Parts: sequence; structure tokens; C-alpha cells
Amino acid sequence: MGLLAQGTGGVPLSGKVDVDHLLIGPGGVFSINTKHHHKKAVWVGDDSVKVDHGKPAPYVRKSRAEANRVVRVLERYCDFPVRVQPVLVFVGVTELKVVASQLDVRVYEERQVASLAPLSGVLMADQVEQVYSVARHRQAWSKA
Repeated sequence: MGLLAQGTGGVPLSGKVDVDHLLIGPGGVFSINTKHHHKKAVWVGDDSVKVDHGKPAPYVRKSRAEANRVVRVLERYCDFPVRVQPVLVFVGVTELKVVASQLDVRVYEERQVASLAPLSGVLMADQVEQVYSVARHRQAWSKA
């Protein structure tokens, strides 16, 4: 698996939005959205996240939207369908409780992200190279 994050701001999209990281490998393409909540408890439901029982945050919905934008960019330049799995990664939390019934957004603590590395069977080696090649070019993202 290859991790792609261009500069310190991730992969830039239009509208002052960015994708924190893209993970590209035989197991597929993962759009990773990292959230830092040092020493906080995090609850994740189907469409919202609560930090220390606070106001709901739209992290899940935004992760899906970012992944959909990545799909549009990659499929514009690749000659095959590209599925992008949204991933929410929480950093520095004391507790992570996931009660979501949907499985379209993966949710991890930072130490669990390594579980994505051994995945395979989604992309062939030449497809991984093509996706990575497209993902590295800033111009591809300029209208995303």
C-alpha cells in the first residue's frame, strides 16, 4: 500500500477542502479523514459523531463526500472503475465507540490503520500504478 498526502494540507480539492490522505494499494483506494481529539471520548453513529457527548459533527457525511469526489477524479483519468472507501481515523482519543449500523465508512483509532495494509484482491498491480500516477498530479485535483 502506498500513502499519498501532498504537502502538509493533504490532497487539495476545490472549495478549500482537502483529503487528508489517500491510501492506494491492492486492497483498494482509501480516502482517509483524520480527526484529532486529544484525550476525548468519541461516539460514532451512522451519520454523526459526538465528541465528549457534545454537539453532533458531520464527519461521517463529509468523509463520504470526500471519497465521492476522489472517485470522480480518479475515474476521469483511469480506464476502469475506481471504488474509494472512506475512512475516519481518530487520533489521541481516550475512547472510541462505534454504534453505526452502516459499513460504508470505516472508523479506526490511529493504531488500527495498519490493518488496511495487508488487504488485497481489489486492484491489480497495473491498476495500483495507474491510480497512484493520477493521484500524484495536482492538476487532476484542481476541479474536484
